[in-house]
This record gives sequence, C-alpha cells and structure tokens, in this order.
Amino acid sequence: MIKTVKTTPYTDQKMGTAGLRKKSKLVEQENYVENFVQSIFDAIGGVKGQTFILGGDGRYYNKIAIQKIMKMSAANGMKKMIVGQNGFISTPTSSKVLLKNHADGGFVLTASHNPGGKNGDFGIKYAVASGGQCPTSLSDKIFENSKKITEYKILEAPDVDLSNLGTQKLGDMEIEVIEPVQEYVEMMESIFDFPAIKKLFANGFTMAFDAMNAVTGPYALKIFEEILGAPKGSVWNYVPMEDFGGLHPDPNLIYAKKLVDFMYSDKAADFGGANDGDGDRNMILGKKFFVTPSDSLAILTDNYKYIPAYKNGIYGVAKSAATSTAVGRVAEALNIGYYEVPTGWKYFCNLMDSNRITFCGEESFGTGSSHIREKDGIWAILFWLNIIAATGKSVEEITMEHWKKYGRSYYMRNDYDGIDIEVANKLMADLEAKLPSLKGKTFGAYTVLEAKPFIYNDPVDGSSTKNGLIVYFTDKSRIVFRLSGTGTNGATLRVYLERYETEKFKEDPEKMLESLADVSREIAEIPERTGKVKADVLT
Repeated sequence: MIKTVKTTPYTDQKMGTAGLRKKSKLVEQENYVENFVQSIFDAIGGVKGQTFILGGDGRYYNKIAIQKIMKMSAANGMKKMIVGQNGFISTPTSSKVLLKNHADGGFVLTASHNPGGKNGDFGIKYAVASGGQCPTSLSDKIFENSKKITEYKILEAPDVDLSNLGTQKLGDMEIEVIEPVQEYVEMMESIFDFPAIKKLFANGFTMAFDAMNAVTGPYALKIFEEILGAPKGSVWNYVPMEDFGGLHPDPNLIYAKKLVDFMYSDKAADFGGANDGDGDRNMILGKKFFVTPSDSLAILTDNYKYIPAYKNGIYGVAKSAATSTAVGRVAEALNIGYYEVPTGWKYFCNLMDSNRITFCGEESFGTGSSHIREKDGIWAILFWLNIIAATGKSVEEITMEHWKKYGRSYYMRNDYDGIDIEVANKLMADLEAKLPSLKGKTFGAYTVLEAKPFIYNDPVDGSSTKNGLIVYFTDKSRIVFRLSGTGTNGATLRVYLERYETEKFKEDPEKMLESLADVSREIAEIPERTGKVKADVLT
C-alpha cells in the first residue's frame, strides 16, 4: 500500500560539491532521508516510468537508507531500480552501470573519504542520466524543495532481500540485483592491457593496496590478486565494514599511514596504492616515493599511448583550479585541449560529453577519464601498472623523467579545519575585496603578478561559476584559497601552495613551500582571524 506521510522540513539539506554529507546521527532523525529523496523526485518532475541505480559503500546506515529509498521509489511510480548485491556498489561502478543501462539517475550512499560509523558521517550522492553529479541549478532547486516539503510517499512493504542476484518486484517496481564487481572488471579489461600487467606480476613485481575496509576491497581482490596474479596478501583491509574498521578512508599521507610507513620502509613493495570509502579516490606510491595527484594526472596524460583504449589519441585534459599547473605543461606539449574548472567533478562532465577532454583530475586524490562520469580510483592504479609494464621503469624513474622533461611543481594543500562558518566567510570576503590591491606587492621573496577570483565560464552551457581566490607570483608560484564543501564540522579553509622548479627535483616539499605558506597566512590574515598559526592537515 502506498502511504503519504506528513513531514516538516529540515533547513540544512543543501548539497555540497558531491551530494549531501551529514553526521550519521543527523541523518537518523525522523524523515531526514525521506525528505531529501522526495525533494529530489519533486525537483526532477517525478520518477514515474524511470530507471535508477542504487547502492552504497557499506557504511553505517546504508542498509536502512537503501530500503527507504527503494520503497519511496516504488511509491513514486519508478519502473525499475538496479541495485548492487547486498546494497554495495562503488561510485565508479554506479556510473558505469547507469550509462550501460541508459538509466535516468542514481543514488550512491556514501560520504566518500569521510569516516563512517554511528559517530561518523553519512552521505547521498545523486547522479543524473549522464552518469555524473547533478548540476548546480538542479541542486539549488532540490534545496529549495527541501525547505518547504510537507509530505512524501512511501510503500508499506517488507524489506527487500538484496543477497540474491536477479529480479523481483516491490509493488509495481522491478528490482534487479546485480553483481557490481564483474560489471567493473569487464570495463577495466576493455581499457587496459591485462596480459602485460599479468606478466609484470609473474616476473616478480610486488604491490601493496590498501582498500581501507571500504567498498573496493572485493574489487581489488578480484582484479589484482585473482586476475592479474599479484601475490596473495597484496590487498589489505579488503572486507568492507560499517565503520571502516576504525580507519579514516581517505587515501592520503595522513590517513593511509600504515601503507605509507610500509612503502617508506626497507620492506616496501614495488608499488603502493589506496582507495577511499566509495572507490573514486586514489593514492600512488613507489618505493620511498610519493606521487602527488597533480603530478599523477600529468604523468598519466603524458603516457596515454601505452594504454590500449587511448593509443589512437585523446581529446584533451582538464583539472580543477586548485590542482597544480603540471598537466597544463603536458597539454601544451601534446597540443591538446586544456581546461581549468571549479572544484567538483560535475564540472568535468560537460567537457567529456562534448568530446573536449578524455582525462581529468583534482588535487584531492581524484583522477578519471571519459569511460565514466566520475573519478575512478582503481582505474588510476591500473593506468600506472600498465605504464610500468610497458616501460619496465619504477614509479620513481617514471616521475623523475617527467620532471626533467617538464619541470616540477612543488605542491601542497594546507587545511585549516573546524573554523566557525561566519569567520570563514568573512575571511574570504575580505580577502577577495583586497585582491586588486595586492598586484605588485612583495611578500618575502615573492612579488604578486596578479590576484583575482577564479571564474569559470563553461564552454558548453555558458554558465559562469566563481570558485576560490588565486594569487599569482612573478616566478610562476601560486596560492589558491577556497572553502571546502565536503566537511561536516564547521568550515575548512583550504590553501593550495605551488612553486615551480626546473632544477631542484628531490627536495622536501614542505621545506620548499615553507616560505610560501607563511605568505599565504599573511595575505589572508589566517592567524589573526582564526587563531591558527599553522595548518591542521598537510597533504
């Protein structure tokens, strides 16, 4: 029976750059998920007769939310829901399945790289028919709906058993339970040279992959150990858990510490990698060597010809404005399209759909290509393995050769966490106001060439977006300031530091950027306004 439930609005359901993210305890409030989902259905004109994809990264509250969404979808007249077995699906796989089935939209229940558990975070990503995140115009409409919603529809029915593959009915809606790992494997086999990578492992190559007790554990076991022949035990933390086993599933130098320590030890594997909660982020390591996401994007772009799916050429490449300029130098050398977009994967989608770019990436450990409309963690790792198999060179050798060819952008992100939102907004507003006056001023060894807000004019739909503030210096150094849209505790001020070098390639990045970090604090008056004399997190 379809039931119409009276409800009252929540005022905090504004989507960030990749969906709605909140503390699990907030999401458990009465009708919280239902309000948000019905607001989406209403904003898109209903879902009658449509097909959606559904799944999640397995974090706390996924099982409950999935059942709610299925019953609401049935009550709202959806024709079909394609669901990952036991409710699991990675973000990359969801995009692939959506595109393959020409679905109308989809939900991935994840807070990405944020911690899980009852005291952790929960999130809902909403994808549109293109397989990517919804545009800002639509997310704004959803938010407006959420502030005035008065009722939602839900089917009164027993919970659906998602353990068995195949089709079943929920009211008049068909539910198809799929095996997501195999869907993903088939896609990767169509892109990369699996026989070459398999031969690499057969010749004694070793790797360590940390799945961080998140959704890609089963994917990694299947691909790296079972299909490609990596030694048993190469995949760590491969069992998805509701609280990620207490791990913070963010693949960076801070939260993947066990992997980093191992790769910097004398027992290190030849290659190290990690994914985040929903499988769309990646980290790349060699023996006692870390590759920044900015450099990784540049190196993958420069070596595209080693990958079977791309050997005939690529359209172009795009990066977020906060990401280092390294890939821009590659694009210029290859004479391909090059774009800078705001932070948020949705800004890449128009460029991919219009065949302007093939590759894209963000400094926040996200890299991908037009094979789907999301970033893809395992894809990036397989890309690196394919290059290594084709060249016979190590991660460090590949990277050093790249720097000698193009120069190196020393690059770091400084996060100032937990800032009062009003304080953070005032800091950014005041900084923007004084940007024009910075031109020509000298701060230590740095002279300002130009300072301005980053404004992106989409070449496809003509929309204009302002996202962050950039200070350019005469020596090609940069500082980018922006507020994060992915946190759940106050505001995070993110400051991105970049210094270009053509000779010094093996210096410590933190030392190379120390003086620039001081300049960033001085320009934005960070200590005076926040009480923070140094960043909380360096990545």
